[in-house]
Amino acid sequence: MGNVKAEIRYNIEKANRTDGKVQNLASYINEVTLKESHRKMDGKKAVGHDEVTKEMYAENLDANLEHLVMRMKKGSYKPEPSRRTYIPKDGSAKGRPLGISSYEDKLVENVIAQILGQVYEPKFIETSYGYRPGRNCHQAIREIIEMTQFRKVNYVVEADIKSFFDTVDHEWMMKFLKHDIADKRFLELIEKFLKAGIMEDGKLLDSEKGTPQGNGASPILANIYLHYVLDIWFERVFAKTCKGDAYIIRYCDDFVCCFGRKEDAERFYQELIERFAKFGLEIAPEKTKILEFGRFAKENRERRGEGVTRRIEFASYVTLATI
Repeated sequence: MGNVKAEIRYNIEKANRTDGKVQNLASYINEVTLKESHRKMDGKKAVGHDEVTKEMYAENLDANLEHLVMRMKKGSYKPEPSRRTYIPKDGSAKGRPLGISSYEDKLVENVIAQILGQVYEPKFIETSYGYRPGRNCHQAIREIIEMTQFRKVNYVVEADIKSFFDTVDHEWMMKFLKHDIADKRFLELIEKFLKAGIMEDGKLLDSEKGTPQGNGASPILANIYLHYVLDIWFERVFAKTCKGDAYIIRYCDDFVCCFGRKEDAERFYQELIERFAKFGLEIAPEKTKILEFGRFAKENRERRGEGVTRRIEFASYVTLATI
C-alpha cells in the first residue's frame, strides 16, 4: 500500500492545484491492494451470512481476487447484505447492533477505508481523535482536561448523538464525498455498500439510511459525515459568533464542546438541535447536558450549596471525576 499512498497523495496535490476534487481512486482497488488487505485480515473475526472464512477464501486466493476485480471493472460487483448481530451495551436490553460483512466485502471495505483516509486525513480538524492513525481516546481525554484546567472554560456541553451509525443520511453522505472526490466509479462503489442491506433472523432488510458498525469503512465514513455536519460548522461558523472561548473535542460520534460563557453554551445546545435535524441526526436529550466546569466551578457550586463532583462520560470513559 506504500506506493499507493504516494500516488494518492500526488493525486490530492494535483487536485488541490485544480478544482480540489480527487480523480482515479477506484483504480487503487486492485489485486495488489486487495491481497494486502487479505494478508492483514484477522482470520478469527466473525463471518458474514455467507459463512466464508479467511482460510476458505485463501484456498483459491489469486483466482478469487482476479474474479473480484473483474466484476468491479464491469460494474457487476454487488456487496452482500451485512449479517446483523448484537453486542452488549449499557442501558440497552437488545444491545448495540453490528453489521458483519462477507469476507470478500471486508477486503474491499478495508481498501476503501485506506483510500478515504489518504484523502481526508489532511482535511480533518486537529481535535478529532476517533479512528484516526496515531490518535486515541486517551489523547482526547487529555485534551479535555487541559482545556478545562488551563483555558478560559467554565461550561461544557456533553453531547450524545441518538443511534448515529443507524441514522446517517445516505444522500448527504454522498454529497459530502462528491465535494472532494470526482471518481464516479469509486463513489458508486461506496453507495453500493451503503445500500447493501442487512440480514437479520434470515430476513433481508433494506438499508435506506445508516452505515453499519462493523463495516470496515464505517469509521472513516462517520468521521467524514461529522467533519462536515459538526466540526467545520463549529470551528468556522458557530465559534466565531461566541462572546467567549469555544472549543470542540470529538471522538467519532462522541463529542464535548467547551465554552467560556454560559450564554454561548446554551445557544450552542439549541442551535445544535437545528443543525443536526438538517442532516437527519438527533441528540439524545437525556444524555446531552450543560455542565459547569473550570477553575471557578467548584467555588461557584459551593456558594450555591451544590455538590462539587462532576464528570464527563466520553467514549465510554470517565473523563473528569472531580473538578
